[in-house]
Amino acid sequence: MIALLTGRIEQLDAASCIIDVNGVGYLVQASTRTLASLPTPPAQARLLIDTVIREDAFLLYGFSESAERDWFRLLTTVQGVGAKVALAILSALAPRDLIGAIAAGDRAGLTRVPGVGPKLAVRLLTELREKAGAMPTGAGMPAIAAPAGGLAADALSALANLGYRRIEAQPAVAKILEQMGDGATLDAVIRACLRELAK
Repeated sequence: MIALLTGRIEQLDAASCIIDVNGVGYLVQASTRTLASLPTPPAQARLLIDTVIREDAFLLYGFSESAERDWFRLLTTVQGVGAKVALAILSALAPRDLIGAIAAGDRAGLTRVPGVGPKLAVRLLTELREKAGAMPTGAGMPAIAAPAGGLAADALSALANLGYRRIEAQPAVAKILEQMGDGATLDAVIRACLRELAK
């Protein structure tokens, strides 16, 4: 099984690249995030690889960081999520954002990803909610804890009504609630969150 490729980038496309390793060209499919991180051909590059062997194909999927590769492996365990959809999700959402979306229950955000309909979004949120907290976020970023219900849920709802996406509002709500403690009121939390989001 191929786990890592280091070689010269021969070609970059919208969904894949060709890496020349000692005269052998490997076709590697990747997220747009990974492809954007690669140098312009013919520079040298290193990609972590996940190998998938099927009856009719030997497929290589490349990742610039281990967090993205780990998320790819987890996403493909969900029924209805193949490699193509997993790469589409990782193209739209970095590992940190994906953890935030799952923690916030952001079904609408997931359905914006090509290939993810409402039913699959619910399945992703349901099956990955327990596992997301233990997943890496990439680039040394800490995971975002899901805020508790009650005041946090009310604040998220109010911010969503003001036009903020759950994925951007959720970290602000969690931060403000931690700063304010148990005596926080909904009005004070919303005002503080609006100041935080305006930064």
